[in-house]
Order: sequence, then structure tokens, then C-alpha cells
Amino acid sequence: MAGVAAPTTATASAGEAGEPSPLLQSTPHRLGAPSVSGLHLQFGTDPSGEMTVSWITPQSVGRPHVRLGSPDGGLGRVVEAETRTYRDSLSKDEVYVHHARLCGLRPATTYLYTAGHDGASPEMGSFTTAPRGRAAFTFTSFGDQATPNLRRQVVFPDGVPSPLGRYPVFTSSQVGSPAAADIVAAVERVGPLFNLVNGDLCYASYSGRHGQSRTATWADWFINNSRSTRLRPWMPCAGNHENEGGNGPIGALGYQTYFSLPDSAASSDDETAGMWYAFTVGAVRFISLANDDVAIQNSGDTYLRGYSGGAQQRWLERELRAARDSREIDWIVVCMHHPMISSSMHGSGSDLGIREAWGPLFDAYGVDLVVSGHEHYYERSHPVRGTLPNDTRTPVPSDTDPDLVYTDRGTVHMIIGAGGNAATTQDDLFEQPKGRVVVALEDKPRPGAPYRESIWVTEDAPWAAVQDRRHTHGFAAFDVDPGDRRTGRTRMRVTYYTFDGPHGDLTPVDTFTLERSRADARD
Repeated sequence: MAGVAAPTTATASAGEAGEPSPLLQSTPHRLGAPSVSGLHLQFGTDPSGEMTVSWITPQSVGRPHVRLGSPDGGLGRVVEAETRTYRDSLSKDEVYVHHARLCGLRPATTYLYTAGHDGASPEMGSFTTAPRGRAAFTFTSFGDQATPNLRRQVVFPDGVPSPLGRYPVFTSSQVGSPAAADIVAAVERVGPLFNLVNGDLCYASYSGRHGQSRTATWADWFINNSRSTRLRPWMPCAGNHENEGGNGPIGALGYQTYFSLPDSAASSDDETAGMWYAFTVGAVRFISLANDDVAIQNSGDTYLRGYSGGAQQRWLERELRAARDSREIDWIVVCMHHPMISSSMHGSGSDLGIREAWGPLFDAYGVDLVVSGHEHYYERSHPVRGTLPNDTRTPVPSDTDPDLVYTDRGTVHMIIGAGGNAATTQDDLFEQPKGRVVVALEDKPRPGAPYRESIWVTEDAPWAAVQDRRHTHGFAAFDVDPGDRRTGRTRMRVTYYTFDGPHGDLTPVDTFTLERSRADARD
């Protein structure tokens, strides 16, 4: 195998003067090749028959490949990996990401695999493909994770001693916390088929603003999460902190290199590839959006509003129309970063740009659920349909039952942005049902600010249902029950968990049920 020293044959007996031990002579070394790092999975366009296995190396490697097998039959089939690369514009570090696309898989089947390249020990994982047709399954969701690294040295003012004496003190380079590690174990306690990551994955752009390595932050994120991502896909959407200045025309070159996402005909050009996509699991159509494209708020390294020229909007409407017209699709779930509802007093708030661009589409095509992040706490709305004729386009609730929600009547919005970021805001929410909405931007940045500040309008919030005002971190689990044609109904049972410690001990915080009619029960 290239890159591995071949065992030598000992010609002298052990202990002979001046000769090394035959055991040492026969031990190959692997110091010349990087290890398989940050192993992660992504669904293909058809999750019941396609999976992509990906990993990262800091240099070019020979023959990256995956060996695929089953728990009963062992490993056999070899699939070569495609390598993508980019050079970070700040650190000038080059990153190599290897993607092996596995096709022709059987639905609802568990596979074993190893990922490797010349000179490296292979890393093993497993995955289960999605069911085809109506079936029960579980998925999870959260956003705003960051990583629990300690890469930034704390510099104390003159005369202020380090609490560790002469030893240096380190902190996270990108607002991470221990919860960014613990949430991985917590997700594994649930063991979902897959996980949705609602934007602001690792905060590499934040690291870059503070003189740290963006590529190291990405590596930390994938390595931390590979305890789960080697076993189940973590399907992402792009948040404002995936926008890294200088890395491609929209700052997304890192995000686009690290992930190999389901094909989207509307984002097939290099600039927008992978920024929005959709996939189906069972009778649920999942749509992942990049809403920096329509949001007014300026919170990335560069201001991106309108960058797709309306292409994402047109694609979204086609996707929603096709999903709602299909007798095979019951549920439509949208994953995006910036929220359309928020009870935060001093955080980012809701965004009028998203309400105006996508709210009417969500209403017209009956989107059931929108999961988002950006705000670092948990909140959910009543089902909403339509808006008030005011300056903020306030969503109107169609029902107010907190326990059983009929999504035929309206869309439930969830903020699940407590995935590990240290800057949590659960204690900074309006006491009364109110929110504030970004409606415009200041004309120019304030001195020292990286971007133009938002202008907010405060609104009454009849849409507000439940907020977690106590717990700093958590994620949601969704158990899909397809129901049957006799009742013509299907349900999704939702639990928002907080978690504690490295073993991810779970505590339910909010539980409710979504219900709607099955598409095959329509007249």
C-alpha cells in the first residue's frame, strides 16, 4: 500500500550487537499520512438509497475510499471518494475534504463502513438509510452549537495575575461552552435517524474576526461531533456565521466544501451550490434554506441580502407546490437560521424580510413546521396563518391549544438555538407577549462595528406560545407517526429536552403533538 513502509525481514537474531529487534523492524510507521478526521454523513438526494461519507485531511492523500458492508456480511464493496479543497483567505491553510457517495442502498437498512486513504488506519462507522414510503422515524434539531475548544489565550491586564499563577489560561475562540460537547452525547441518547442543524454550526467566522484559525474551528466542530455524525447524518443549513469573508463570492466556500448535500437544480452553479436543498424521509419533505438571502439583518462577514437574484425564492415555491400536490407527502418541514418569531428583548429578534418574502409561501402551501436558530434559547409559536396589516406583518394565530396543534390550520415556528453557544438569552425575554422585528438597517456601521446595526420595531405577539426561560441549552426530538388511511390522520410528537453532563442526561422541558390530515386521505 502506498505511503506505508513495507515490513522488513530480520536477518540477525534478537539481541545481536548493533542490530534492532526484529519486532521493531517489522512495525510499519504511519507518520507520513494524516489520519481520517471529522468523519460525517449526509443524505443523498434519495435518503432511502443514497448516503455520502465524508472526512477531512490537512493535506492531499492517496486513494481516499470507503469500504461498505453489513453487520452480517462484513465489508466488501469499495467506493472511491471525490476530494474537494479550498484555501482559507485569512490563514492560507488548505483543507481537503473527501466525499464518498454510496448509491443503490436498500431502504431502512443498517450498513457498516470504513473510511480511509493510503497510509492511514481506517475509521469505522455505521448508518441506517431512510424508509421509503410512510413509516415511523425520529429526527432531532438544534442550532447555534459552536465547539468546546480552548484555543484563545486569555491576556490579563497589567497587574492582574492569572488565577493559575505562571500558567496560561485559555478560553474558547468562538463563544463555545461545555454544552457544545455534551449535546453530542445527548443526541445519541435519543438515537435519531438524522439531526437537523439550524445554522451557525461552529462560528468559524467569529474565530476569524478575533485572529483565530477558521479552519481549525471547523476541524474542532467535525471532530467533536463525529461521535454522532459517523452514525447518522447531521443535515445543516447555512447561518450568518457560515459567511466567511474572502472565502468565495458569498463567503460560503468552507461550508460548500465540507458538506456534500442533496442535489438542487436551482443551485447547481458554483456560487450557490448546496446553499438550499430538499430531501424526503418517509412522508415528510424537508427543505433547508439559506435565509441570509432575504433577511434584512446584517450579521455576517459580508451583507448578502438578494445574492441569489430571486433564484432561491423561485425554487422554494416550486418545492412547496410539488410537495403539497403530492399524495405521498404529508408533512412539510423547513429548516432555516433566522427566525420569523422571537420574544427576545435585546437579541436579534424576528426579521421583516423573511416574513415578507417567505411567510406568504408558507401560508399558501401549508408548511407545517419551521425550525430555526439565531436566537440562543428555546421558543415555539402557536400555529399561524396570515398576518396583521401592520408595519411588522405580525403572524396571526389560528389556534391557541398548547398541547395538540393542528398544522392543517397554520405553521408552527420553533427557535431551537440553544445548541452549545455560551451567549444564551433565555433570561432576556419579554414578560408579556411581545417581540421585536428588524425592519431596516442604520445607514452606516457604528465606529468599530463589523456591520450596520438593525432598526427594530416592537410588536404585540399573539403568536407567542411557549418559551423556556430557565434552561441554557437543549434540542428537540420529533417522533413521526404516519397513522393510517382509516383515520386519515398523522401525528408528530415533539419533546424539547435540556441536557446535563458529558453523558447527555436528558430532562424533558416542553412536550406537545402536531397533527394533520394525510395527503392520501384527500378527496
